[in-house]
Amino acid sequence: MARNGAWARRDWRERDVRVVLAALVIAVATVATIALFADQLQRTLVSSASAFLAADRQLEAENGRPIPDEWLQQARARGLATGRMVEFSTMVFGGDGFQLVSVKAVSDEYPLRGDIDMQRRPDGPRLTVNRGPGPGEVWINPRLLRLLGLNIGDTLEVGNRALKVTGLLIREPDGGFRLSALAPRVMMHLDDVASTGVIQTGSRVEYVYLFAGDDTALASYYQWLKPRLGPSHEWESVRDGETFSRSLQRAERFLLLGGSLAVLLAAVAVAVASRQYALSQRDTVALLKTLGLDGPGIARRYLRRLLVWGLVGIVGGVLVALPLFWLLASLLSEVLERPVDIQLAPQALLPALLTAVVSLFAFAYPPIRRLRRVPAMRVLRSQPGESGRDLLTDVALALIAVFGLVWLYAGELALVASLLGALVLLLAVLVLIGGGLIALLRRIRGGGTSWRLALVGLYRHRSAALSQLAVFAMTLMLAVTLILVRTSLLDDWRTQLPDEAPNHFLINIAPDAVDSVADFWRERGRPLEALYPMVRGRLVELNGRPVKEAVGKDERIGALNRELNLTWMATLPEDNDLVAGHWFEPGEVRGVSVESQLAERLGLSLGDELTFVVGAERITEPVTSIRTVQWDSMKPNFYMVFPPGGGLEGLPATWITSFYLPAQAKTALNDFTRQFPTVSVLEIDHIISRIQDIVRQVTRAIEAILALVLAAALVVMAAVVGATLRDRQREGALLRTLGGRRSLLVNSTLLEFAVLGGLAGTMGVLAAEAAVYALQARLFGGGFRWHWSVVLPVPLVSALVVALFGRWQLRPVLNVSPMLLLRRLE
Repeated sequence: MARNGAWARRDWRERDVRVVLAALVIAVATVATIALFADQLQRTLVSSASAFLAADRQLEAENGRPIPDEWLQQARARGLATGRMVEFSTMVFGGDGFQLVSVKAVSDEYPLRGDIDMQRRPDGPRLTVNRGPGPGEVWINPRLLRLLGLNIGDTLEVGNRALKVTGLLIREPDGGFRLSALAPRVMMHLDDVASTGVIQTGSRVEYVYLFAGDDTALASYYQWLKPRLGPSHEWESVRDGETFSRSLQRAERFLLLGGSLAVLLAAVAVAVASRQYALSQRDTVALLKTLGLDGPGIARRYLRRLLVWGLVGIVGGVLVALPLFWLLASLLSEVLERPVDIQLAPQALLPALLTAVVSLFAFAYPPIRRLRRVPAMRVLRSQPGESGRDLLTDVALALIAVFGLVWLYAGELALVASLLGALVLLLAVLVLIGGGLIALLRRIRGGGTSWRLALVGLYRHRSAALSQLAVFAMTLMLAVTLILVRTSLLDDWRTQLPDEAPNHFLINIAPDAVDSVADFWRERGRPLEALYPMVRGRLVELNGRPVKEAVGKDERIGALNRELNLTWMATLPEDNDLVAGHWFEPGEVRGVSVESQLAERLGLSLGDELTFVVGAERITEPVTSIRTVQWDSMKPNFYMVFPPGGGLEGLPATWITSFYLPAQAKTALNDFTRQFPTVSVLEIDHIISRIQDIVRQVTRAIEAILALVLAAALVVMAAVVGATLRDRQREGALLRTLGGRRSLLVNSTLLEFAVLGGLAGTMGVLAAEAAVYALQARLFGGGFRWHWSVVLPVPLVSALVVALFGRWQLRPVLNVSPMLLLRRLE
C-alpha cells in the first residue's frame, strides 16, 4: 500500500500525468454536463409541449365505443393519472335558433397537462383555469354567442338537456390544429352527456382518454396495452403531431450535435495528453527492463495506473459537472419564467464515463504496451523505433473508438458520418499540406531574423509541428462547427417562423365567399397570401388492395384512420420541396403529390395507384411526385395535393387560409365573425409562442454547450503547445546563453506559432464548412451558404491565440537564468 502511494505521489509530480488527469476531468465534465443538461432540456421540452395534448398521452377510440374499464384500472395501478373526454357534433338550440356545434364533454380531471383560457363575460378578463365546466354548465365559443344571440346566464339546449352558459371558451390546451372541428366549440361536463340523449347506437362519436405520469410508467403501460388495441384505437404522444414533432426532433438533433462535438473534443483532449505521457515513459520502461521486470509485468503496472487515473478523472469530472448542470438547469427556469423540475438522470452520465475510459485505453495504452517489446538498450539510446505500421494501427484504433463513442451518444448515422467524414477529409488534407510544408521548410537555412528563426524552428520540430497542426485543426473544426450551428442552422430555423408568422386560420370558407373574405382583410391592410380549396376524403386502396392490408396490420398510421384534407393547386408552395417526381405541368389533370413522411410509411413510390373515397365518389390517381412539407410554417399544408381540374374537380369544397394579425388588431375579428358567421376562426398564437419558446431554449442550450466546448478547446490547445515545452525551453536557454536577444526569442516564437495557428484555423474552418454542409443537407433539411463572417476571422483569431500560447511557453526562458534553467531541464 505504501509503495502504491509512493508511485502515485511520484506520478502526480510529473507534468504529463497532471495534464492527462486534467484532460480526463475536463472531458468527463464537459460531456457529462452537456448530456445531463440535454436530457433535462429534452424532458422540459416534451413536458412543456405535452400541454397541447392536455396529457402526456392520449388514447383515441374512433369506433364509437368506450374502452373497457380494465384498461383505465390498469393505468391507475401503474401510478398514472387518467382523464376522459367525449367528442361529437350535434345541433344545439338557444336564443335565436339552431346551430351545428362540435361538443367536447370532459371529466373533472381534464386537463392533466396545460390550462384552459376562458372568460366569465364577453368584456371580462381572460382567465386561466385548470378544469372545465361543472355539471349543468356549458362554456361556448364567443362566435356561437353572437350566432345565437345568447348572453352569459342563458340556457343552451343540447339534445334533451338544458345547460346554463357560464363562460366563454377562448382556448383549450389540446385544440391544436384540429381543422376538422369546423363547427363552433362547446365544452360541457362528461356526466351530462347521458341525459342529453344525443349519443345513440351508431352515432359518430369519439372517446378520448388522457394519461399522465413518468415515462417509465407510460412505457410499461403501453407495452401492456399494445396487444389489446384495435384498428380504430390510436395511442398518441406530442411527438406524433406534425407541428410539434418536427420542432422537438430538430431540438433534439441540435442537442445531439452539440453533445457529439463535445465527445469528439474530449477524445482529442485525452488523446493528446495521454499519448504524450506514453511517449515520456520510454526511459522509465527501459530502466524497469534493466532491473529485471518483464513485459507482462510492465503491462500490468501501467494498466493499474490507467485504471486509477480513469477513476480519478471520472470522479473529478462528475464532481465538476454536477454544479455546472445545476447552474444551467437553474438558468433554464429563468428563461422559461417558470419553475423547472430538475432531475438528475444517471444514464446520461454513461457517454462521459465511456469517453474517459475508451479514450484513455485507445490512445494511451497502445504505445505503452508496445514499449514492453522494445529492447532496453534501444530505448535508452532514445530510439523507440515506432514504425509507420504502428502509427497506422493507432490511427485506425482511434477512429474506431471515436466512431463508437459518437455513435453511442448520438445514434444518428447522418450526424456521425458528417462529423467523421469531415475529420477524415481534414486529416487527408493535412497529410498533403504537411508534406509540402516540410519540403518548403527544408530549403530554409539558419539566420538571425525572427522570420527565419521561426521557420527553422518549424522544420526542426516538424514532427511535433505536424501533430500540433493536426490537433489544432481538429479542435478548431469541432468548435467552429458548433459556432456555425449557433449562427447559421439555428438562425435558419428561427427565420422559418418569423415574428409575423401566420397566427390565425380561416376555415370553412364557402366558394362564393372567397372573394369577399379576401376583400375584407385587404381593406384592413391584412391581405391574404393564398387561399386553398379543401375536400375531405379517405384513402382506402393502394394499387387496388385495401390500404391497411397493403401496408400491414401492425403499421399504425393515423392518416389511415381518419379523413384527410385534400386540395388542388397549380404551383408548389415555397415551403414544400420535391424529393421525387415532377410537379403538375399546365393542363395536366392526372396524378397526386404525396407528403414524403407519409409516403415513406406507406411504402409509396412513383406510379403507385391511390384510391380515395370522397362522399359517394371514388377517385383513383397515380403518385406523380413526393414532396417535403414544413409543418411548423403555420401555413395550410396537406398530405395529398391534386392538380387543378383533376380528380377533385366538381366535388364540394370549402376554402382555408392563414394570416398574421397582431394583438392590437384582433378587434377586427368581431366584425369579421358578424359578417361571415359560417367561417371558423382558429387562433394559434399560443402554438407559435410555444414553438418560438422551444427555439429560444435550444439556442440557450447551444450557447451553454458552445461555452463549454470552447473552454475545452483552449485546454486542448494549451496541452498541445506544452507537448514540446522542455525542448523549446532548452533551445531558448541556449540562445540566450549564446547572446540571443529577448526580442528575437519572443518574435520568432510568436511567428512560429502564429503560422501554425493560421494554417490550422484555415483548414479547420474549411472542414467545419464541409461538416455543416453535410448536416444541413442531410440532417436539418436546408440549403447551404458560405459563412464568410466566420470563415475569415477564425484563421486570424486562431493565429493570435496559438501565438499567445507559444509566448506563454517562453516565460521560464525569459524570467530564469539560462544556466539555472538548463540545469533544471537536465
